[in-house]
Amino acid sequence: MSEIITYSYRQSSSLHHTAQTPQLLLSAYSEVEKSQLSCFFQGVIRESYMLSRCLLVLSNVVKSSFNLSPFQLALLKDPIVTAGNQQLRFEGFSHCAGVYARVDVMPGALDGVFPASGTVNVDFNQPMLNALAAVGRNDALLLSVGEKEIAVQTSPAENIIERKVPLPVKWIKGLTSVQLLLAAAGEVHTFNKMQALQLFQSIPNGQPKADYYLVTRGNKPLFSPVNTSKGICIGGIHRLKLLEPLLPLADQLRVFADPDMQATTWQLYFGQVRFSLSLSRECWRGFSGEGAALESLLADIPDSLLAAMDKYSYANQAFNTTLLAVTENMSFKQADSLTGRMAAMGLLGYDPDARHYFYRRLPYKPSRILQLNPRMKEAEQLLAEDKVMLLSTADEKIEARVAGSQVWHTVVIDQGKARCTCTWFAKHQGERGACKHILAVKKKSDSRF
Repeated sequence: MSEIITYSYRQSSSLHHTAQTPQLLLSAYSEVEKSQLSCFFQGVIRESYMLSRCLLVLSNVVKSSFNLSPFQLALLKDPIVTAGNQQLRFEGFSHCAGVYARVDVMPGALDGVFPASGTVNVDFNQPMLNALAAVGRNDALLLSVGEKEIAVQTSPAENIIERKVPLPVKWIKGLTSVQLLLAAAGEVHTFNKMQALQLFQSIPNGQPKADYYLVTRGNKPLFSPVNTSKGICIGGIHRLKLLEPLLPLADQLRVFADPDMQATTWQLYFGQVRFSLSLSRECWRGFSGEGAALESLLADIPDSLLAAMDKYSYANQAFNTTLLAVTENMSFKQADSLTGRMAAMGLLGYDPDARHYFYRRLPYKPSRILQLNPRMKEAEQLLAEDKVMLLSTADEKIEARVAGSQVWHTVVIDQGKARCTCTWFAKHQGERGACKHILAVKKKSDSRF
């Protein structure tokens, strides 16, 4: 996609060292934020040293890539921050969309006000990061997300900073797909600081091409190229080195794994600050290629319901699917479908530690997000051209034929498991989401309800 997105910051983010308390000003931008208030949070960070280190590692994730060219690496993508419900969440992706990082700043680490709530891009420039690295263990830090109310600009137009970069398609697709994988993940290990440090010492040097596994031998966890019955698969294990600067500071490490081994999440705890790093199963593909969000976009959810949720939901507020079903008098399947669709549209994130979704709206136009799934668009085109024929829909089994460019493809959905005779399905066996033929059949048969 060649569309260009323009990030418009009124000024660069900066860290000012004053006679009293240093102040970190994060300049913000959003395509969709309707609030007239320009400041989303202003106050004191109680755990400023930990937060500064976490933000530096987050910037390393955002600047890193494990499969892109040096030219593509030069196209920086800024992280986003969600402010509201007395907490802050910073999120970012590597350029290749195979590494997702988030910094959660809990209410106990903040002492300030939230003049507005929402999700915005924030400018992470190198001079600001250099200053952030100088924050000491005993330093207090004032943080302002967005412009300070007391800021005075004599000529605002001259201070507008515009950076035109290619729309981060993989970045946005990854942000929507990773939430669904996080929701399916379960906690598999908990390590203290010493165990975590010893574990990371077993990461091999270089960039090994073979898969590694997190295994336990003699009650000692380690990374090994040889799997065991309870081993956790980690593709591109060298990516975990991004966490090494934070390990000596962490109180605890928890590991979460997707049941299908398509992703792992590594969460570090620093008092009231948490840092999580999620890795896709394979470096070259990233979260944007998983197709996890496609099934969630099948159901036709009323726009009025989505609009209502967007209007009344509060940033960082927990989103309870069961409660939604009860209060809105809908089936649990419908509630699950709505939850998946909201996540796929960027309206929900997921907190694996708290085991619930949280509301946040990506700072991009919904039209951008919904256009990022070519397989779904192709499935809808098949339906529009009447190329889907349902042969049988009985006893939870669906058989159909779908017209291809030269041949007809057979689709069978039995007990919720789908297969297709197309080359896409033969190659991926459903591991990267459904093919366009299965999506079209499911949508036509309305088999999700």
